[in-house]
Amino acid sequence: MDAPMELAELEDRWLLPYRDMQVIEIRVSYQLTLLLDSGAQVNLETEAVLSNGSLCAPDVVMTRLVPEHQEVAPALALFGETILSSVAFKSGALRLVFHTGTHLNARPDPRYEAWSAHGPGGLCLVCQPGGGLAIWR
Repeated sequence: MDAPMELAELEDRWLLPYRDMQVIEIRVSYQLTLLLDSGAQVNLETEAVLSNGSLCAPDVVMTRLVPEHQEVAPALALFGETILSSVAFKSGALRLVFHTGTHLNARPDPRYEAWSAHGPGGLCLVCQPGGGLAIWR
C-alpha cells in the first residue's frame, strides 16, 4: 500500500485519506465500526444507507443500516472491500465508495453524533449533532 494521502479540503467537503484502504474487521455494538488496514476506523452510530451505486441512480437499491438496533447484517459484505473514495461533506454527510461500486452514506442526526472517523495518526472527524464537522489533526 502506498503512503496514505493527506486530508484535503475543498469548498463543500473534505477528501478523507482512506483511498485504497481495506476493511479488515467489522465490529457491531451500539455502533457499526469498520476497521481499516491502516489502523484507521469509521464508526456509524445512527442510521446509514448501503447502496449498489450512487443514491441518485434511477435503479439504485438501498438498504438501511440501523446500528443502535444491530440491524447491520448487510454491512458485513464490506469485509475485505477496498475504499475507492471517502468524502466528508461540510454539512456532516459521509460517503464511502468501495471498489465493488457499493456506497455507504451517512447523514447528520439532529440529536446525536451520527458518525466519526479516526486515523491514520491523530486525525479525528466527528459529525456534530444537527450537522457540520469537528476535525482534529
